[in-house]
Amino acid sequence: MCRKYEKGDENMHTANASRYETMKYNRLGKSGLKLPAVSLGLWHNFGDVDTMANMKSLVTKAFDLGITHFDLANNYGPPPGSAEKNFGRILKEELSSYRDELIISTKAGYDMWEGPYGDFGSRKHLLSSLDQSLSRMGLEYVDIFYHHRPDSDTPIEESMLALDSAVRQGKALYVGISNYNREQTKEAYSILKELRTPFVIHQPSYSILNRWIEKDGLKDYAEEIGIGLIAFSPLAQGMLTNRYLEGVPEDSRVGRGVSPFLTRSKITEQQMKMVTRLNDLAASRGQTLAQMSLSWVLREGKVASVLIGASKTTQIEDNVSCIKHLDFTKDELKAIDDAVNMTD
Repeated sequence: MCRKYEKGDENMHTANASRYETMKYNRLGKSGLKLPAVSLGLWHNFGDVDTMANMKSLVTKAFDLGITHFDLANNYGPPPGSAEKNFGRILKEELSSYRDELIISTKAGYDMWEGPYGDFGSRKHLLSSLDQSLSRMGLEYVDIFYHHRPDSDTPIEESMLALDSAVRQGKALYVGISNYNREQTKEAYSILKELRTPFVIHQPSYSILNRWIEKDGLKDYAEEIGIGLIAFSPLAQGMLTNRYLEGVPEDSRVGRGVSPFLTRSKITEQQMKMVTRLNDLAASRGQTLAQMSLSWVLREGKVASVLIGASKTTQIEDNVSCIKHLDFTKDELKAIDDAVNMTD
């Protein structure tokens, strides 16, 4: 099914021979598919505004550390589509001989092209978008194809039938959903189960600061039905790192004004007191704040993987080290909750 590449190109990246010795791999629910505990997302830093040399370094470093899963979407960039195009070039020039060791995922459902078929959840949008994604990446199939968000104007059945078609057409091995709440997931699961579609994964936002999947019941429901969870924004768009402890760096996404979710107005004195307290807790565990935050998401085993973003290879190295310390004491968990809920 996959494109056949020539091996032995002396200019192609040669992967670290020990890359699988330290990474932890978790099964997605009851499926046969495993993901690395840490996956690399290409939401940021892989657009045409970024440098190809750095993009290649990020992807190859991730693979050398045992990260086999690379997560994309049709509209990642900027401009939309450029992350897939750039990843396709990296795959061809650096990792083509390793294609069968990689899990490549993409999504459709957010605004991508003009007109009434450019977003949301119609069969027209989803299958047209997948064809475009495959073309940009130079692939015959992706490993996981997601519906990126629920669509109130399109029956879930239509969107799920489109995902099923992607598998039956040989363009995706597995399917998933993202940003669906528990009740929407329940409806999607019922349809896909009847179709016998390999629905194996849900991608929600989840972090120490964003626990909606616990309150909604989605986290427990995913375990009940046997699908895996992969958390996006586990570092709360950078808030759960040491990036902003001394103010807003001008070269950060907040400093450059390119983050639509984390802005200067959200980095309040109260927020920084909370982050400082969390940072102190992480230090007491022998971790960076980012490492502790990722460990917290993975701690129970109900989340199979965390999606990280990175602009530097050192960030990937730091984040991957989270798997060395996934256990928390009751006192540590309480201290984290107390920090998040602090009012003084």
